Amino acid sequence: MTRVDFYILGKAGGDRRRTACRLADKAYRSGHRVYLHAASEAEAHALDELLWTFQAGSFVPHACYPADPALPVPVLIGHSGEPEVEPDVLINVTDELPRFFARFERVLEIVEADEAARHRARERFRFYRERGYPLASHEIDAPPAGS
Repeated sequence: MTRVDFYILGKAGGDRRRTACRLADKAYRSGHRVYLHAASEAEAHALDELLWTFQAGSFVPHACYPADPALPVPVLIGHSGEPEVEPDVLINVTDELPRFFARFERVLEIVEADEAARHRARERFRFYRERGYPLASHEIDAPPAGS
């Protein structure tokens, strides 16, 4: 069953995109295949750019979905519809529940500090809880040093 983790950003917790990049980097370095689900094409391209620069000395092999299947990469970034690939970690960088979330081993939900974003996240949390998905919450008060 899919495990769902909520990363709740505090006022000094950084922004959603940087947090998504840090989580993607950590998952990639742990041997996972990652799908970053963005809200729009512009957001997907912003994540693509940020993955090159978010941390000095870091390299996260990635591509925007759909990517060339002959050149598999461990991190894909998409924004519309269900990906036709098999990553095991979904990082949701939207305020909506991706309808295809259950095919992933883990879902990472990033919640911004503003009240509207928290309200939408509580709705997603309730959805997952009512269906019995294992849940965890992580408060992020400050970005790691060097970010």
